[in-house]
This record gives sequence, C-alpha cells and structure tokens, in this order.
Amino acid sequence: MRTLDDIREEYEFLEGDERYRLLIELGRELEEMPDALKTDATKVRGCSASVWVYPTRRDNGRLHFLADSNAAITKGIVALVLSAVQDRAAAEVAQTDIAAALEPFDLRNQLSSNRTQGVPNMIALIRETAARLAN
Repeated sequence: MRTLDDIREEYEFLEGDERYRLLIELGRELEEMPDALKTDATKVRGCSASVWVYPTRRDNGRLHFLADSNAAITKGIVALVLSAVQDRAAAEVAQTDIAAALEPFDLRNQLSSNRTQGVPNMIALIRETAARLAN
C-alpha cells in the first residue's frame, strides 16, 4: 500500500477527473477482502455505499485492515483512509488524527457529500477498534 505522503504528492498535481481516477486506482490496489468477512458486524454505518472494514493483528502487534466497498470511488476513499494507519501499532492508530491527515485532500470540496458522509464513521470505527486492541 502506498503511503499517504506519496498519494498526496501525486494528488496535488492532478485536477478534477484525474483525482477521481487516482482514487479508483487506489481502491483497486486494496488487498482482497474475503466475502465471508463482509458481514453486518464489519459494515460501516452511515455510508451511502456499502463499506466493510475488518481489523487483523499481525505477529508484530501491528494492525492490518482489510476493507472493501461496492462503489469504486468510495473504495478509493477507504484506501486513502487506510493508508494513514495501515500496519501501525494499535496505540499509534488510536492516537492518529486521521481526519487531519486527510485534510490536504480536501475531500469535502472534491467529492459529493454522499461520497464523504461515511468517512467520519469509518475513522471512528478504526480508532475505536485500535484503542480497544491497544489495551
């Protein structure tokens, strides 16, 4: 998975439809999430599209998230969110201000409100899960 800094550098050089294409590309790069994990328990509430996020813990104690969406741009947004926290220690993820990390992407002005309305819920789910696993 690309780092958030690498994505931001590329994103800043793009405009309009090119930014959409980058988000779609990021979504395609997400690790495959098995259908068996796409359950009501892993579904993020408040998203206009279906979004699932499933945390796993690596042997080194770092969190690794599997995620998917049934909408291409939304899946790209999911990938963007995950790039801020993927494979980091649970305590670090719990303390990360993901919303602030995403501010340079100006998603609210780049995408429709339908596309971004579930982002705060996804961030809350990731941070709450990380806080629970850190303890």
